Amino acid sequence: MNVFWAPSGELPKEASSPEEISRFVVEAAVHAPSVNNTQPWWFSTGDHEVSVHADVERRLRIADPDGREMMISCGAALFTARVALRYLGFVPKVHILPDPDLPNLVARIGYSGDQTPTVDYERQLFAEVPRRRTHRGGFDAEPLPAGLISALRDEASREKATLRIMAEEGQRGALAAVVEAADYALRLDAARVREQSRWAPPPGSPRRDGVPPTAYPARPDRTEPSFPSRDFAHGHGWGLPPSGMGTVPRSAGVVAVLTTSADRPDDWVNAGQALQRVLLLASSSGATAALHSQPLEVTELRGFIAAVLCDGAYPQMVVRLGTTGQASVSVRRRVDEVLL
Repeated sequence: MNVFWAPSGELPKEASSPEEISRFVVEAAVHAPSVNNTQPWWFSTGDHEVSVHADVERRLRIADPDGREMMISCGAALFTARVALRYLGFVPKVHILPDPDLPNLVARIGYSGDQTPTVDYERQLFAEVPRRRTHRGGFDAEPLPAGLISALRDEASREKATLRIMAEEGQRGALAAVVEAADYALRLDAARVREQSRWAPPPGSPRRDGVPPTAYPARPDRTEPSFPSRDFAHGHGWGLPPSGMGTVPRSAGVVAVLTTSADRPDDWVNAGQALQRVLLLASSSGATAALHSQPLEVTELRGFIAAVLCDGAYPQMVVRLGTTGQASVSVRRRVDEVLL
């Protein structure tokens, strides 16, 4: 079933029962971004209900001991499920972390049998679910569309998060230095390198998770200021060939930090929802995003970002936004693997 084919506002024939609606929603939700493409989620269904669960077996135990990045990933899947339900005309009713005795139950999403028409904005977001890709490099010199940054800030705020733009040169330089310092530090940690390498399958791998060589450049782009990407190839030379376009170094794009006012599991889930909302709207305007979580995995560096660049708010993701002609291909697990 291709969930991205049916005309919006019309319930696809493949989604005419609660079971088929659930499958439709989950098939969209698995396209959400996740740290190292671990896809740390599974889904269950009930009577007019879809539940999102965190799959702790896929948590990065060394890089993400508290599960913060795992819950952000699940939040992104949760928002994507909401978009899919709205595409079908349903009004989702979300309860985040509804059961204290089930801490890995991220959310229950209920929907009634009544349908309300979708609007252009909702159809637009749904159309971007399969198109959105995480970029891992520099950007072209072209500016982003006028008004997009303001709109993205508004999108983040709708999910109880703040997209803080690093507009000043000093802010951009400081954040770049922190990302670079974190990247160097993590590369010196043998346990972290081994953990990351487990999520970097080689060319031709049949795996449908992790970051494949079709999703990152073989030769990392140099940006100004420098925002290094994670080294998934580990010296093997894997990755996409250079595009041969643009100047060197390339633009770092618009630099931002996504923050929340508190730092509890529900804030992490909301940060994931805000992140996916921002990414989908950016994609609909021809922009793409590069994500950096390296400095947020180092307690001291995360604290520095919070205190110096974010007015004490809690940083959840470093985001760069721009345009690029370089295409990448990711992988996703099949619905039957995650819908129980």
